[in-house]
Amino acid sequence: MAAAVFLLLASIALFLSWVVVKTAYSLWWKPRQYAETFKRQGIHGYPYKFFIGNSREAAIMQEKALAKPMAFSHELPTRIWPFFKEAVDKYGRISLSWFGKTPQLILMDAEMVKEVLSNKFGHFSKPPQLAQGKMLVSGLASLEGEQWAVQRRRLNPVFHLEKLKGMLPSFSTCCNELVQRWEKSIGSQGLCELDVWKEFQNLTGDVISRTAFGSNYEEGRQIFQMQKEQTVLVIRALRKNYIPGLRFLPTKENKRQKELNRKIISLLKNIIEKREKEMQLGIAKNDDLLGILLESNKNHLDHGDKGMTREEVLEEFQLFYLAGQETTSVLLTWTMVMLSMYPSWQTRAREEVLQVCGKNVPSFDSLSHLKTVTMVLNEVLRLYPPANAMVRQTYKTVKLGDLTLPEGVRLILPLLLIHHDHKLWGDDAEEFKPERFSEGIANASKNQWAFFPFSWGPRICIGQTFALIEAKMALAMILQRFSFELSPNYAHAPHQFITLQPQYGAQIVLHFV
Repeated sequence: MAAAVFLLLASIALFLSWVVVKTAYSLWWKPRQYAETFKRQGIHGYPYKFFIGNSREAAIMQEKALAKPMAFSHELPTRIWPFFKEAVDKYGRISLSWFGKTPQLILMDAEMVKEVLSNKFGHFSKPPQLAQGKMLVSGLASLEGEQWAVQRRRLNPVFHLEKLKGMLPSFSTCCNELVQRWEKSIGSQGLCELDVWKEFQNLTGDVISRTAFGSNYEEGRQIFQMQKEQTVLVIRALRKNYIPGLRFLPTKENKRQKELNRKIISLLKNIIEKREKEMQLGIAKNDDLLGILLESNKNHLDHGDKGMTREEVLEEFQLFYLAGQETTSVLLTWTMVMLSMYPSWQTRAREEVLQVCGKNVPSFDSLSHLKTVTMVLNEVLRLYPPANAMVRQTYKTVKLGDLTLPEGVRLILPLLLIHHDHKLWGDDAEEFKPERFSEGIANASKNQWAFFPFSWGPRICIGQTFALIEAKMALAMILQRFSFELSPNYAHAPHQFITLQPQYGAQIVLHFV
């Protein structure tokens, strides 16, 4: 009996010793090895802090930066990414910081960024998602390797240019409803004040609902409203200090997240099942995103290929909603703010629209001839990109330029910092100068890879053309009817909440042209 007790205690002691050694290696020894590896290669940065890394100091700097509005300038890096900006200023264009126990390198080298995003040999992947984040970002955006390649091929027909041309009437219908509502708001007074951030959220939600589901437009709007609420809850949860198992607790917010997720999935399932039945009966219209996707999927199955499952279709449409609504709404919002700040560019853009389109609803061909409008949108995307950074991770030892990176290193691709980099864009990098794009994107900076608002390489945003056509259509129809200026109530306060949003809204005063 005594021997059995002794063996049990010895086993427990051995197990606890193993846990202590493994924990010490993971939280102390391995970070020291990482730091030494980088130091030998001339990479410097913040010292590692046990367990928490630099997360706390980054959060404090962020909170301080967002505490009040900024001046009417475009020096966003010090407000949006103060920690990364300080790291680059202190330690150089390739600098080290710590995400918990994980080392992360901030890469300001455009050629290195290009190499990471091109990912020719599959050396770089997205970091694992937290479970709550998967409620928002799933589908194509969360896949890697061959799974991603197969899914991308399945989705390409949905965003083919000819298919997008067929959606132009939906774009113009939604935009026309917006401008008619604005005209009523102005009425006989001759002017009115609107928060265009809210207006554009509703517009792009309407566009994605109509183009995604066609005749099921109203059901699509319900999904949009629920996803807006879900986004707020998920981001709030992700910003809290992460405690293992916290998401399983039956808190009010956790229960609401799950309830919204169930309702969204249920609505999507009903819409998809209804469309599949219509297709079987030969009465379905396949000119919207859902119809094109289901038709493409059917063709794959008819040719013996593996098609998308119902769950995969559901995930893609949840992603369409989030990405399709967020990206274009913030682009249009910051464009209205910029054209209010720079009325000469507003005048130039309006003159071009009236010359090319007159007072008619813009056609696809006329949209493609709006050179000044395109320059303006590109400059807004440079200064106020919807996504401010991208993250990749090494899963084995790899070469990147002259560096050798071990497994498990996070790579921060600070899109916002690169878009504002004086070495790449000149001393006027913080100024709004659309003319820098007059000879195209490749000639706008000192490095053609310095502009990547929709990412770059094989994983470039599949909905990029969709978003830009929608933005051009909306902006053209607004310029045809209105002039606008910033309201005295407007406070310039960009902040990151999934995308780069106006913290206190975007109040604009509208007039008839």
